[in-house]
Amino acid sequence: MIEAANPVQKIRARDPGGGAFEPGVAVIEGLPQTAPADEHNRRLVDNVHPPDWVNPTAVGRYNLVVIGAGTAGLVAAAGAAGLGAKVALIERDLMGGDCLNVGCVPSKALIRCARAVAEARNAAGFGVAMPPEVSVDFPAVMQRMRRLRAGISPHDSAMRFAGLGVDVFLGTGRFTGPQTIDVDGQTLHFARACIATGARAAALPIPGLAECGFLTNETLFSLTRLPERLAIIGAGPIGCEMAQTFARFGARVTLLEAGAQILGREDADAAQRVEAALVRDRVDIRCSANITSVTRHGHEKIIAFNGGESIHADAILLGVGRAPNVEGLGLEQAGVEYGVREGVKVDDRLRTSNRRIFAAGDVCSRYKFTHTADFLARIVIQNALFFGRSRASALTVPWCTYTDPEIAHVGLYEHDAEEKGIPVTTTTVEMSDVDRAILEGETEGFLKVHLRRGTDRILGATLVDRHAGEMISEITLAMVAGRGLGTIARTIHPYPTRAEIIRKAGDAYNRTRLTPFVRRLFQRVLKLRR
Repeated sequence: MIEAANPVQKIRARDPGGGAFEPGVAVIEGLPQTAPADEHNRRLVDNVHPPDWVNPTAVGRYNLVVIGAGTAGLVAAAGAAGLGAKVALIERDLMGGDCLNVGCVPSKALIRCARAVAEARNAAGFGVAMPPEVSVDFPAVMQRMRRLRAGISPHDSAMRFAGLGVDVFLGTGRFTGPQTIDVDGQTLHFARACIATGARAAALPIPGLAECGFLTNETLFSLTRLPERLAIIGAGPIGCEMAQTFARFGARVTLLEAGAQILGREDADAAQRVEAALVRDRVDIRCSANITSVTRHGHEKIIAFNGGESIHADAILLGVGRAPNVEGLGLEQAGVEYGVREGVKVDDRLRTSNRRIFAAGDVCSRYKFTHTADFLARIVIQNALFFGRSRASALTVPWCTYTDPEIAHVGLYEHDAEEKGIPVTTTTVEMSDVDRAILEGETEGFLKVHLRRGTDRILGATLVDRHAGEMISEITLAMVAGRGLGTIARTIHPYPTRAEIIRKAGDAYNRTRLTPFVRRLFQRVLKLRR
């Protein structure tokens, strides 16, 4: 635990810039994601940034030095060390990166609690009597999240990676030359390096926003009190997930989006299904919202938009994308080209402009997902250490937005195929045609599968369902293995399951093969066999 020589530092656990959420303490000063300083966050810090950690003494040259201990960095370091490489891993803040500390893990913990609330409120439809009002103990919800996060943290801990043979340095790493990195006064020499510093919440230059203060994913999960009114700017995955979650907890949520629809990158039909679900959960959605200013009156924040409309909120959550962490790394000294918006520039083999230095994860990829960072790191191991020629473009990347229902997607959208000049046929199956979904009262979803016209080759698919993220991998596997929708049609699926919707799409494809000519031919053959 935290020792007396490393006292707990006090900071304000609030929405930065002045809000009014309770004063709190953080285990590490300047890292609000470690607030409040309860037993769970102390345990988290003990694992992912031990206060008594002593950096090793760098000796000799490393096969691989990794800057950043998020998903990409951890996978690269562990994989390389497991193959016998001499590896150093550098982390400035918390090992585990965004995913463990302020991303996937805490958000999905809250989403599960919110689903429990929704199930309780809808229990009457299943013949289960519940009290008239279902209450939410928000501090208990957040405590559960912190407990589970701390329980997962040993997997990403400094001690575990040291046990794997990795030299773990907790401090700020900065390139000082094409083959050297400084870490708090020590110089590390390397044969190869990997930049895996990830990304952070992007900001918007809205007049008054910074002065009034706002939450991001880096501060949201330190809340100990539920805002009565929450305004969310940006209806991308983070915005939509948290809008529904906090609305289910009892907050009055307004979701502001500059575009014409929520989840603007997703299939329009899929986004409409999710929008209907959010509206049912009493999320006030305002699309085509041009925000002009944010002002404050006491603890109340006022968002002005569209030349006269306004929203009053107790807290503002900003969820408008991610910005790569490229500042302060000494990339110029290393001869690594980068942009403040696009991140570190890499080729298809993840090599930077300095061929001894690679990059992986959110700092260089447009696919800012944990699972993508994992597989990009595997490419770095192959190409950096073993003269491999693996290419990032060869990856088939699925993703999921964890609203209720979820949207999962893999491959091309229909408009992508058309822009590439690929003739496409789309097969659509409604979840209302799936018996298990009917029995569970969850029929609002659908599956779209895009095929190369005249074949069963899968170009892409979009799935909307409460468990879409669990189901999309069957289609991803078929695409990676080069198998078509016809193969899925021949695959027996247990009945009744929701995954039958994928097999039904295969059946729908098979029916398209029964052309009028083939039907007439079958009729003649069958007539002869009577």
